[in-house]
Amino acid sequence: MKVLVKGAGVAGLTAAFEFAARGATVTVAEIRHGLGGNASWFAGGMLAPWCERESAEQPVLDLGRDAANWWNAVLPGQVTRAGTLVVAAPRDTGELDRFASRTSGHRRVGKDEIAILEPDLAGRFRRGLLFPDEAHLDPRQAMAALHDKLAAMGVEVHFGTDARHVSGFDRQIDCTGMAAVDNRLRGVRGEMLVLHTPDISLSRPVRLLHPRFPLYVVPRADAQFMIGATMIESQSGEPVTVRSMMELLGAAYALHPAFGEAEIVETGVGVRPAFPDNLPRVEARGGTVAINGLYRHGFLLAPAMARQAADLVFHQDGTKELGYETDRQRRSA
Repeated sequence: MKVLVKGAGVAGLTAAFEFAARGATVTVAEIRHGLGGNASWFAGGMLAPWCERESAEQPVLDLGRDAANWWNAVLPGQVTRAGTLVVAAPRDTGELDRFASRTSGHRRVGKDEIAILEPDLAGRFRRGLLFPDEAHLDPRQAMAALHDKLAAMGVEVHFGTDARHVSGFDRQIDCTGMAAVDNRLRGVRGEMLVLHTPDISLSRPVRLLHPRFPLYVVPRADAQFMIGATMIESQSGEPVTVRSMMELLGAAYALHPAFGEAEIVETGVGVRPAFPDNLPRVEARGGTVAINGLYRHGFLLAPAMARQAADLVFHQDGTKELGYETDRQRRSA
């Protein structure tokens, strides 16, 4: 079977792997001229299904709980399994209780254990939540490594190629995100910063809860930290706004004052595709299978959606739509 995957974001690359691993001859066509510039490039890389349950529906947890295992199996060494630490300032402890009530898979930690987990945060927070089974990765390193893995498997990846003019394939897998022709999709803008400071060391992603602008900080190599949190109902890909920059930097400073002296290495904006219910879908339309609507959960949900797409094509079971409901029904059957 010859399969064309349209799009080389995280959805497209994971789909290419699943189809190639099952014996298909796979070609990936990406209109951009290289990896990067899409929403996946500006992702946080948190494999945190239990934390995401605070604002997401149960299917996000169901579909995402195996993501770290998938990434670790496909790309050994790319995943850091250190959990997620959630903290709040003393005046915002109500936010911590609210977060705990809406999630599972955590245990409460006090100031002494916070100091053991993250010595640089010692004395700054009295209470927190530790989600020990969560993990994270560097999205850019993971995408580059997956690209190389695909090449070793014989998958051809063509950059600067308009897939609308490509033919001769048995199936097409549409992973083009916001570029897809689907009037149900809306754009959700996410803004991020990358800061550099050798004065702080973190072992795991830290989420700082706040009533107005909750923040997450993800440690990366070379004393860099990805700072993010914004979710704006907009399809604009324009640069980060002053308001967002101030809120992100102010929240980072609240986490640790040393961020006030950090270097701003990069700012970025990604527009994530979302359906009205913020849940992803795998849908078959003739010879095309579409994977879309991963919202803010790209690296978390892409493996499960890629498997669903491959199941749909290889099993030929007549199903016209696979998504969270069908996946959940399959597991309970």
